[in-house]
Formats: sequence, structure tokens, C-alpha cells
Amino acid sequence: MKPIASFTIDHLRLLPGIYVSRKDTFGESVITTFDLRMTRPNYEPVMNNAELHTIEHLAATFLRNHADYANKVIYFGPMGCRTGCYLLLAGDYESKDIVPLITEMFEFIRDFEGEISGAAAINCGNYLDQNLDMAKYLANRYLTNILYQIKEENLIYPN
Repeated sequence: MKPIASFTIDHLRLLPGIYVSRKDTFGESVITTFDLRMTRPNYEPVMNNAELHTIEHLAATFLRNHADYANKVIYFGPMGCRTGCYLLLAGDYESKDIVPLITEMFEFIRDFEGEISGAAAINCGNYLDQNLDMAKYLANRYLTNILYQIKEENLIYPN
């Protein structure tokens, strides 16, 4: 079997950033999959499930309520390796196109106060596994270290 696209990326050279992982065409429609890499694979500790779960709840809520992108969001969720998340959008995009959206989303997470949307037994299969404080810390870290000073090396996969 052929390896999937994400397994062909050199994870020893991959930096945190926003990358186009793949583009799929369905009829006339393009779905762009983004790799939102928050930690450096194989160099930094991975994120724990609780904070990644909180990021998932807050980001999905933010995206599905966004004035410009709500109707373009196909999926948002964590990577199995726990170094980042995937975002699938309807449309043909490049990484640089969504930097403002991802910045706004992580500011929302960093600044979030109150009850986490969907974090109740009736709404979630593992609602107790949440860590808002660490989610906010990781959001701020991603904003400060990457998003507020994003460079080409954080937007295009290494060769």
C-alpha cells in the first residue's frame, strides 16, 4: 500500500506552524486539510489528552460560529500523535490564507473564561477529561512563539 501523505513529511525537520497537508477534489469542490502543528515532533513533549480535548471543544465551537468560516468548516480535531490538530475547510486555500483565522481562534482559546462548550456527560463521551488552564497556556505559547511572528518555514513543509 502507498503511504499516506502525512507519513511522507520529514517529522525530524518539521517545525510548529500551519501547513497545507493535502487538497482533495470532490466534483467541483476542493477540501483543504491543514496541519496546525503546535509542538515540534520528536523534540518537544506532546500535549496531554485533557488540554488537547479542551482545545478541540473550544476551537470547534469557535470555528462553527465564525462569521466568515462557519459554513466552510468540515472538521477540526486532534492528531493522534498529540503534536497538533487538523482543520479541514471547504475551499482551495494556502497556509498563509488562514493565519488570521487561526490567530483569532487561538486568542479565543487563550482568553476563554467560563464553561467549556460540550463538556457535559450528555454532550461528550469523555467530558471529565478537560484542562482549560493548560489549553490556555498552550494557546498562548503557540500565539507567542509561532503565530504572531509566522515565517515561511512555518507555512511550508520541509523538503
